[in-house]
Amino acid sequence: MTIPQAGASATSPMRRRLTILAAALFGLSVIGALVVVMGFPIAFHVARIEGQAMSPTLRDQDRLLVDLWAYRATRPGRGDIVMMRYPRDASRLFVKRVIAEPGEQLHIRDGHVFVDGTPLDESYVLPAFRSHDDWGPETVPQDSYFVMGDRRNNSSDSRHWGFVPAAYIVGRVTFRWFPFGEMQQF
Repeated sequence: MTIPQAGASATSPMRRRLTILAAALFGLSVIGALVVVMGFPIAFHVARIEGQAMSPTLRDQDRLLVDLWAYRATRPGRGDIVMMRYPRDASRLFVKRVIAEPGEQLHIRDGHVFVDGTPLDESYVLPAFRSHDDWGPETVPQDSYFVMGDRRNNSSDSRHWGFVPAAYIVGRVTFRWFPFGEMQQF
């Protein structure tokens, strides 16, 4: 016959409870990590800028997070930086700024952009990067957008290949995460 030591009977159920609690927390942690890892690609896209068309806002080799759900309940607005499929080759992705929305009339005179007759405040376009071209006036078709790069004198955009169908807009650029010293939310 064994004689239980003092406190052994009280420790054993406590130890079982702690073991069950630890196992449950571990299980929840694993499930949570799987949800984050599996759900992240559905909600966000990690992208890398190639080229200078969005300088100085975004530069060559900047790394971005693109919110793929941003336009499920709303639509892109003027000034949004979007990731989109290139209209001439839908397998390629471009990052551009929305300049005009469906139904708006766009006119570019000597590189200055006018939407519905009102000049846009484009402080993000440096004077050295402004183009001096003329375009339009033309009305943006329904379910389409007019997009441009911020480096107007070195950007392939809607001035060259036309309006972007709304279905080609993949998501909204929300965050630059690299270079680390220049992280920025958009």
